[in-house]
Amino acid sequence: MEEKIRRATEKALATLGASDIRFAVEWPADMSHGDFAVNAALAGAKALGKNPKALAEELAPRIQKELGADVESVMIAGPGFINIKLSKDAIRAQVARAVQEGESWGRGTEQDGKRIIVEYSCPNPFKEMHIGHLMSTVIGEAVSRVIESSGATIARDSYGGDVGPHVAKALWALRRDGVTDVANAAEVDKAYAHGSKAYEASEEAKAEIDALNVEIYKGEDAELMNLWRKSREVCLEAFRELYGVLGTKFDYYFFESDTAALGTEKVKEALSRGVFTESDGAVIYEGEKKGLHTLVFLTSRGTPTYEAKEIGLAFYKEERWPSDVSYILTAAEQIGHFNVVKAALEDIAPALGEKTHHIPHGFMRLTTGKMSSREGNTVTARGLLSEVIEKAREKNEDPLVAEQVAVAAIKYMILRQAAGGDIVFDPEQSLSLEGESGPYLQYALVRARKILSYSESTGGQEVPAEPYAIERLLIRFPEVAARAAREHAPHYVAQYLTQLASAWNSFYASEQVLGSREEAYKQKVAKAFATTMENGLRLLGIPTPERM
Repeated sequence: MEEKIRRATEKALATLGASDIRFAVEWPADMSHGDFAVNAALAGAKALGKNPKALAEELAPRIQKELGADVESVMIAGPGFINIKLSKDAIRAQVARAVQEGESWGRGTEQDGKRIIVEYSCPNPFKEMHIGHLMSTVIGEAVSRVIESSGATIARDSYGGDVGPHVAKALWALRRDGVTDVANAAEVDKAYAHGSKAYEASEEAKAEIDALNVEIYKGEDAELMNLWRKSREVCLEAFRELYGVLGTKFDYYFFESDTAALGTEKVKEALSRGVFTESDGAVIYEGEKKGLHTLVFLTSRGTPTYEAKEIGLAFYKEERWPSDVSYILTAAEQIGHFNVVKAALEDIAPALGEKTHHIPHGFMRLTTGKMSSREGNTVTARGLLSEVIEKAREKNEDPLVAEQVAVAAIKYMILRQAAGGDIVFDPEQSLSLEGESGPYLQYALVRARKILSYSESTGGQEVPAEPYAIERLLIRFPEVAARAAREHAPHYVAQYLTQLASAWNSFYASEQVLGSREEAYKQKVAKAFATTMENGLRLLGIPTPERM
């Protein structure tokens, strides 16, 4: 409907001699003002040399004529806004469409045929996944789902650092303790913490770890590399288990060991073409020429930095899954770093660089303060999830339901706001059934399903004189999903579902469904709500329990 209103407004502007006017089609904050608001008169007044309100008076009847039976009224408000109220038939047709389309309701076609790869989560093996990675996982999965809902074919990938100083520190500690076969990821993480402390406290240990780092890159010591492979695998298995609970499954796991040599090769090739320069034996990219900062890509010892490995990663991805667009999710603090890497990539391979984009996210903070895996007191993703599951079990004895509620609690708290902002996670608030929480959305759906379980009852067939308020909200879902996909912003879906759940709860409290004269129609509204809530929660990766 939003697109239909946009086309009608464009046509109305064109009849008055104004084309290519950029204007907004929005939803009024107060639904009594209408279902849509258009600011075309304000946007086009200068180009036409007219007063905005006078222009609105000319546009309104033209828009209404163009939309025909879809609208009940087109009214002018304020200095020149045009408010549009949809007709009862148009609203009821959209509600019926929601019921008829089922799981397809809300899906779009805007990105049909596009191949898009999304990189997120990216925990480093040889450490346990911490809550920063949990935040990336939740946002990345939701971003992938909303883009997928717009018709794109999606590949999900995670990129981990399986070589480098952190790996050497963990393996040094394991070897010192005589470990040849690691039992689990926690053992590897503990070894990393011990190795990090030793590296800071002892020059002898520092020298040994640095030497071990070189040996890992060489890959010639069979015993060492066997321990490296086993340690990496137990860490990956722990990641996969957690991803299973969170509803994420990656198509590709890429590692720095895959990209280091390729990145080095590409940087050296580009050095000969003047993309990079040498400085004190190192190879650097002078970002200042593009308003950025300088970064080292190859050290004076000839080893690749993270930046060079990411250049290799871009080529490595393209070889394995050619795409039209590549999105990379990282913490917002890496924006400057990413911009330099992207600039260098654009100079090396323009098409590859131009299609690579960064989606930054904030940090998750707890009352325990800043995380530090070096000190061995990192807040792990598994630890936080376990804590919230235990709290959820206080009200949900079924372990599966408790897990589903806990996942919803965590995901909603992360997804309810724009991805770039930090969040403070409050376990008690996250599990509240009073609103602004994942379980609140789940519970609204459970209530609707309860109503629908009585669908065999023989109630009244009357149709209400006016659409219910919730119906006017229900029909917005496709546009909400489309906006979330365009802007890579799943928080629009989370905020919309919160508003929708509130409207459902008001409807549930004020309207008798079973045995009422409008029972059949109200059941249809309940079905449309349940379908919309299910599809919206699916976009966020939030599970939908049958009972709570």
